[in-house]
Amino acid sequence: MNYSKVVNLGIVACPGGEAFCDTIVDYLKRNYTSKHRQKVELIAKAYGITRDEAEAKINLQSDILDPDNFDPNKDIHAYECPEFKIPTKCTRFANGEFKTEILSSVRGMDVFIIQDCENHYPIDVNGDGKKHILSVPDHAFILFATIDAVIQSGARSVNVVVPVYPFARQHERKGREALTASLFGRILEYMGVKKIITLDIHSKEIENSFNRLRMENLHASYQIIRELSKLVDLEDEKLVIVSPDTGAVDRNKFYANNLNKPLALIYKERDYSKVTGDAKTTNIVSMKLLGNVKGKTVFMADDMLGTGGTLIEAMKHLKAEGAEKIICAISLPLFTGKAIESFDEAYKQGYFTKLIGTNAVYHGDDLLSKEWYVSASVSDLFARIISRLHQNRPITPVVDNKMIIQQLIQSKK
Repeated sequence: MNYSKVVNLGIVACPGGEAFCDTIVDYLKRNYTSKHRQKVELIAKAYGITRDEAEAKINLQSDILDPDNFDPNKDIHAYECPEFKIPTKCTRFANGEFKTEILSSVRGMDVFIIQDCENHYPIDVNGDGKKHILSVPDHAFILFATIDAVIQSGARSVNVVVPVYPFARQHERKGREALTASLFGRILEYMGVKKIITLDIHSKEIENSFNRLRMENLHASYQIIRELSKLVDLEDEKLVIVSPDTGAVDRNKFYANNLNKPLALIYKERDYSKVTGDAKTTNIVSMKLLGNVKGKTVFMADDMLGTGGTLIEAMKHLKAEGAEKIICAISLPLFTGKAIESFDEAYKQGYFTKLIGTNAVYHGDDLLSKEWYVSASVSDLFARIISRLHQNRPITPVVDNKMIIQQLIQSKK
């Protein structure tokens, strides 16, 4: 593993993914700097030399391998961390078209392009002070343009980081309709993308839609449990795990098994002819609880939150069944429409205590400043995965959260 200056890893941010990209790059720099320090200490100890001498020898090796970037004025006893982030320019034309330019060489690099297709906050795309709210298709096309720009620039491999996989709920044909989730991935595959890295994809069926493209589906369970441990005692006998519907059973079963807690289930009957546009309208016809929550602290997890109507109805039902405290966790907190206002109202009425969400979706202070909202960062998770993929190292130690969750639980005892 080479943690010194010579690296061919590049990170490119689309306008929607700029904030998430910056946090990933920050963690990459921290991780590379930390690993480099460990490397210097081991070399110094093994060869009986000082840390400065070891640092100078590593820098000498780097300059030999990369003579074109040799700087005779640099401090040979200092570590120069890679910048990682590749400067780019995105242009939005008056008719709504987009163009992406890569402003430095990426030839021979493993490039990871980061895009948050669910970023619906105003974005200054052109850098002229004028902000635009972009739709999911807008973000998707900017991603396509950026991929092509990177490929045309001679990158060794192109990989896409989409914390929220776009169109993920359009994965199952119920009539004469497009399977847009599969289509999006096949477009990336056709363009030459090597890997897609995403978080808690809505349906695992999507992973089987490609021939050569590889999907790395990450999970935020450790990050969520870490935040949960700050809110409740994980050893509390009153703690019970509840699945909000049958689709979330496997997710909540994972939490129940790792926390050694009972699992309950809310069973819902729906009228799928109704399309919900806000939290006050729902297509739920009936709801039943399988299990006991009376006097309990409920932890309920789901992958995605849109308008939030279904989750709020589940909270109301659990409260009616005697739940004392309700804490929810959402991997992909979209908060579409007036969802924030709806949860504000539900919080005031005492339906829940806290809602844990990740930073996989960009949000401003309108959500982050809420008393009831807790943000769990998954940036380090993505940074470690990117680093391991670039170095051809196994990712199982990072993807398999069971061991680190148990370590966390033991540390809380």
